[in-house]
Amino acid sequence: MTTATATLPRGLVIAQAWSELGEAVAPLSNAAGRPLTRTVKLLLEPLVLRPVRNPEFAAGAVAIEHVDALRARIAEARPVLAATASWFVVLKSERRRLRLTEGNPQDLYFQRCFELATGHGPPGPDAVSIAAATLAEVHGQDGPTVGALRGFLSDAANAGELTRLIEATWAAMTVPRPEPVPAAVVAFLATCASAPDHRTFQALVTGSAGSAWAAELDRPGVAQAHGLTDRDRPARPELGERASKANLPKPFDRSILERLFAPLTNTFLRAGLAEVPVLVRQEIARSAGPWQLADEVSRVIMVLGREASADLAGATTGEAGSAAARLRSRWEREAYVHRVLRMPSAAPPGIRADVRDVRAAYLRRLWVRVHGRELRRDEVTADQVWDVLDGVLRSVILDQRDRLRAVLEREAGA
Repeated sequence: MTTATATLPRGLVIAQAWSELGEAVAPLSNAAGRPLTRTVKLLLEPLVLRPVRNPEFAAGAVAIEHVDALRARIAEARPVLAATASWFVVLKSERRRLRLTEGNPQDLYFQRCFELATGHGPPGPDAVSIAAATLAEVHGQDGPTVGALRGFLSDAANAGELTRLIEATWAAMTVPRPEPVPAAVVAFLATCASAPDHRTFQALVTGSAGSAWAAELDRPGVAQAHGLTDRDRPARPELGERASKANLPKPFDRSILERLFAPLTNTFLRAGLAEVPVLVRQEIARSAGPWQLADEVSRVIMVLGREASADLAGATTGEAGSAAARLRSRWEREAYVHRVLRMPSAAPPGIRADVRDVRAAYLRRLWVRVHGRELRRDEVTADQVWDVLDGVLRSVILDQRDRLRAVLEREAGA
């Protein structure tokens, strides 16, 4: 007979270790003296605990034999964390002086401050000049900004014309003639992970296979079942007035502002984007296209993802080695999936829904991925298709695993 391993909630252990660091890390703490959520996500996890190298620190509960090691890891990092906190204060002060408003300071600066702390130690006499140079580097990226996007959409001189453009574009929209998924889709998915067939992929693109299947999305409930909308049928978008990364609607329910918001908040990716007026008009046209995407390659990838993810929601049908079989195998290897499915019906409904509706989450993330590539004019080749399909599932798994861990830590703390 075996006994369960004694554990402590990871969040509790981190909070206790953090409290020992004192006032030096107050700028990285909340009012209760615990590390901010972004402190854990951006600093402690990737730069101090490093759960990839130290899997004993990765789970929501830490085995008793590893608790002291986790606490020691945080205690040993006190000098660099204290310096990080001090640099964050300096960067925020310089940000106010320069009247910068773009982005969340924690998202933009936490890891930069850790780099400064590692390279320079605590702020010295030249701290202001170093902070100014850092801010110039962060905010000096080329490309459109969220502020410019909001200003363009809210300008009365533009809003009326853009609203009429949405109405005209959607009125002129033609729904493709529905056709069955071609056999070439199954043929390409059978080998794309190991030996992608370039001719087959090109035939799918030139034959408009992605657009043809998109006709189904206009039928009641289809796009909704694919996780792309909460409506019975897709509807034309509004221009939008506000957007938040933490509360973005599903792709087909987003305003023009929301569709462009997330890409423009990434200072490292926006350098390759078009100017705001061009982006907005392109997005309006894109919203009325099949799959609400502009390029046939993107639409074909959505069909490939739809077929490859079918096994995630039901019985295994894909042949060994096919994209569907590989995705299903990756999904079934996840211990947290089995844990959630064993949870009682009283378990947090959002967590159970994440696992049970994984195919919808997958297709939603796939749409966001190919939409972002379209904005950057970064076309997917036949050789890259499997990396995209597999990468999307890995991204969904990481998100769901993090949400489950957060829920279990909150419940354990309560």
